[in-house]
Amino acid sequence: MAAPGVSCRVFFRTLKTLRRNRSALNTVQEFTNRTTNGSSEISLNNDSLIRRLHSRPSSFQLTCYHKHCDNQHNHDRHHRHQCHIPSRLATSGSSISFSTKSNAWHLVPSSRTLTTSPLYFSKVTPSSMADIDPYTLVESDMKDLAPDICKVLEIDVPKLEYMTQYYFGRGKAFRPMVCLLMAKVCNNHLNTGEIVLESQRNVAMVAEMLHTASLVHDDVIDAADERRGLESLNKKYGQRQSILAGNYILSKATMLLAQIGNPQIISILSTVIEDIISGEFMQLGSKEDENERFQHYLKKTYKKTASLIANTCKAVAVMSDVEETLVEAAYEYGRNLGMSFQLVDDVLDFVASQQAMGKPTDADLKLGLANAPVLFAAMEHKELQPMIMRRFSEEGDVEYARAMVEKTDGVKQTMMLATRHSEEAVKTLSKFSSCSAREALARVSQILLQREK
Repeated sequence: MAAPGVSCRVFFRTLKTLRRNRSALNTVQEFTNRTTNGSSEISLNNDSLIRRLHSRPSSFQLTCYHKHCDNQHNHDRHHRHQCHIPSRLATSGSSISFSTKSNAWHLVPSSRTLTTSPLYFSKVTPSSMADIDPYTLVESDMKDLAPDICKVLEIDVPKLEYMTQYYFGRGKAFRPMVCLLMAKVCNNHLNTGEIVLESQRNVAMVAEMLHTASLVHDDVIDAADERRGLESLNKKYGQRQSILAGNYILSKATMLLAQIGNPQIISILSTVIEDIISGEFMQLGSKEDENERFQHYLKKTYKKTASLIANTCKAVAVMSDVEETLVEAAYEYGRNLGMSFQLVDDVLDFVASQQAMGKPTDADLKLGLANAPVLFAAMEHKELQPMIMRRFSEEGDVEYARAMVEKTDGVKQTMMLATRHSEEAVKTLSKFSSCSAREALARVSQILLQREK
């Protein structure tokens, strides 16, 4: 398959870069000082959007919390127009520095800096990007999304209706948000304005329904007790009823998809359903050979996570009737964003709980899953390979694997690969006409790298 193959090439290119210059991972300053000199520091606040991506809103009626400049800059030192983020910026730390030279920006590493190259952001990030809240741009299209989905799920079996509507309106609605922004980008490219067609909004609904159905099934497979801040359906009602609830959401999503009436769209989104199921099945196994194992991981990640984002972006692009090269660009944006999203998730499995609760959860390891940091660590510590094949089932396996990840650069290598995918996502956006939705998609790809849970 082309998509995971590309990801594998990105992985090996990243690994070669890392081995040539390991010290580049230790500080962003060393990387960026090659292109910038003397600076006077100003501060950049991304906390608002980060909170939005982490939050569990009670509905899709989202409110913009971002304030211009947010009183973070010293206005005695610079003029108002300097509060905007300039074109050559990649945000990965808590502050940035301004140089008097044109387009010369560099990052000041914070205590938890994630390296991001500015090279691909220059064509798509205008000076006003700091003021763009992606959720606000699609608020009118998303505010009734959860209620509309619940209407689709109505049935004269009260318990089944309650179970299938249980999670909607409680998540970040990240996937429909990206889908709707891409619809605006494509429509704007054809000079129809930043609007969303009703059929494109239906694709966003299908995206959220497919994702939620997969979560219901995941919780059964993983025996999870909690989801979106609630007791999981699996814990509350048991495996059998949870499986049926997930199946019902899936069936109603396919019915909504059929109502769109476009055979090409039906084909595109049917592929997503196939990918989600085969990706979940692939996660249950691994490969003996080291190179095949990472290829297996990347293919699984594409199918289980990236395919949904990639193909919903592709679907709304097809509906916009943009040229084929832009349909492919929309797909590639979603694919790279989805890969980056999952890679950051892998990192958070090791670091997020330490920061939020003071102790690690090692959720993937306890489920017998070797995620990217573990696979990177296994390249240096071959004794991890039999543990991976037996799915960390013996006593002490989880603790040893975690220790090896901490001992190696597994987490840093994973973040480096996630950053590459994020950069590739932004690079594809340069093919579209400039608009606020395009800038918002570029910002989303950067903010993902700063997620903390």
